Amino acid sequence: MYIEHIAMYVNDLEKTRYFFIKYLGAKSNDLYHNQKTNFKSYFLSFDNGARLEIMNKPHLVDDEKSLQRTGYIHIAFSVGSKEKVDTLTQELKSQGYRVVSGPRTTGDGYYESCIIGIEGNQIELTV
Repeated sequence: MYIEHIAMYVNDLEKTRYFFIKYLGAKSNDLYHNQKTNFKSYFLSFDNGARLEIMNKPHLVDDEKSLQRTGYIHIAFSVGSKEKVDTLTQELKSQGYRVVSGPRTTGDGYYESCIIGIEGNQIELTV
């Protein structure tokens, strides 16, 4: 068994798609648009088969995304090396994204940084 994909609703579908393509190497399918419900989505594919579905529809509720909450808290992306974690973290910071931790080696041995990425969602960058 494996996770087939993870999905997230977003306010700005195109900006979110661009973020994952530009910074994390995603490949996107063509836009799916259900004309009847105005639901729209893209599937973003990453190396080694992971997929993220980004979706939008009218009248979404966009509550504050506290870092101290239950539920899904971040998506982690392995970028391949400590140097790439450092470089991408600095690039995202220079583009105005907030770094909330790292880059650092955690107590359990991960080298990582965490940023607040698109629409307030936390993204972990790791080796």
